[in-house]
Amino acid sequence: MGGPAEPHEPRGEGAGRPRDDDENFGYNDPAFDEDPDRTRRRRPYSDGPGFNPDAGFSPDAGYSEDAGYARSSSYRDGGYDDGGDEYEPPIFTEEELEGLGPEGGGGGPRRVLPLEDEPTTLVARYLFPTERYRGEWKRHWIHLTTPLSIGAGATLLLGYLAGFLTRQNINGLVTVAVLIWLGVISWVAWKVFDWYFDRFILTNKRVMVVNGIITRKVAMMPLLRVTDMKYEQTALGRMLSYGTFVLESAGQDQALREVKHLPNPNELYLRVVEEMYEPQAVEARLGKDSDGDDA
Repeated sequence: MGGPAEPHEPRGEGAGRPRDDDENFGYNDPAFDEDPDRTRRRRPYSDGPGFNPDAGFSPDAGYSEDAGYARSSSYRDGGYDDGGDEYEPPIFTEEELEGLGPEGGGGGPRRVLPLEDEPTTLVARYLFPTERYRGEWKRHWIHLTTPLSIGAGATLLLGYLAGFLTRQNINGLVTVAVLIWLGVISWVAWKVFDWYFDRFILTNKRVMVVNGIITRKVAMMPLLRVTDMKYEQTALGRMLSYGTFVLESAGQDQALREVKHLPNPNELYLRVVEEMYEPQAVEARLGKDSDGDDA
């Protein structure tokens, strides 16, 4: 037996250690062998446990065009396959898209359009050369309800009175009733003509109201002097889309303060406010529209 400093190998340790460098070495325990008489193949290495080039993967195994995903939504060649038909985008006509523009009625606010693209002769005489015309609007037809109602009532009443007087053979009073009726109808016609020539005008410098047939009245307020502007709508005004504009300025005496019965007051209000606070945007939009018309 060697000394303490000499290395020694424990008994049986070398015998129980596997010999990795021995190609013919293998381990066989009869206790784990179901068939002790069967000859085992003793290969220390193999290409891989259970590996087979054709095992575990198959072009037709695990994936199918009709399995798990509908054919209409399967993804192939960088896009979705909708059953063999190519995707066709929807086609919209210009009439369908017309209401979606800023001047249309679509989902956005409805815009009130001016009567003409160019000022009428009634209005053009009151515009100076460097002023840019934005539009002119007549008052709402509700402005005529009072004279039209008076004319209709007078026709019914005086017609009944004239018939009654005719049956009583009072011809003189019948003539008076007819003259009264003609006077009322003339007054109604005057009011209708006055309504037709009554215009609310917007330019890039000011707002104006022009009215009157024989005696013409022109009232205006510069946009730079407008300190406050509002509009009022009654319940009937909201139903029929009309309202009253109220403008305030720094001066005490105001030639133009209240304008009644204007159509579509919300849209007209936006027009005026945009002209006051965003004149460059208005110019850019109108310039783009004119370029499109010229093209």
